Amino acid sequence: MGNEADALDVVQEVMMKAWEKIDDPESFGSPEAWCMTLTKNRSLDLLKKKGRNHLPLTDQYDLQAGSATPLEATESKESINNIQEIISHLPELQRTVIQLRDVEGYSYKEIADIMDVGMSHVKVLLHRARKQVQRRFRRVNQHGISYS
Repeated sequence: MGNEADALDVVQEVMMKAWEKIDDPESFGSPEAWCMTLTKNRSLDLLKKKGRNHLPLTDQYDLQAGSATPLEATESKESINNIQEIISHLPELQRTVIQLRDVEGYSYKEIADIMDVGMSHVKVLLHRARKQVQRRFRRVNQHGISYS
C-alpha cells in the first residue's frame, strides 16, 4: 500500500467482512484464500483511487549496501527505480502475479487461489511478466532505451 495507515485500513475492512461471515465459513471455501482475495481487491481499489500502481521494491527489501561506493549506490538506486517503473507498466494480472510471487513469496497454489485462476495460468503470467521485465531492463541498461 505504500504506507502503514492505508495497509491497516485495508486489514480492518477485511477483518470486519470476515467477522460478518464467521457464522458461515463454508460459503467461501479456503478462508485464507478468501481473505487474501478480499485484501488484494480492496488494496487495488485504494491504489487505483490514489493513482499508484505498485508497491516500492525498496519498502520490501533492504537494498542498501553499507560498503557500497557512491557510484555503486547510485547505480543500484537507478536500477531499482527502472525495475519499479517497468513493473508498473505491466498488464494488471502480470503485475499482481509478480508482486505476489517474487516480492511477497506466495506459492503458485496460493496465488492461484487468491486470484481465482488455474495454476498453469499463474505460471504463464509470471513467466511473461519476468521475461518482459528482463527484456525491458536489458534494453535500458545496454542501450539507454526507455522501458516503454
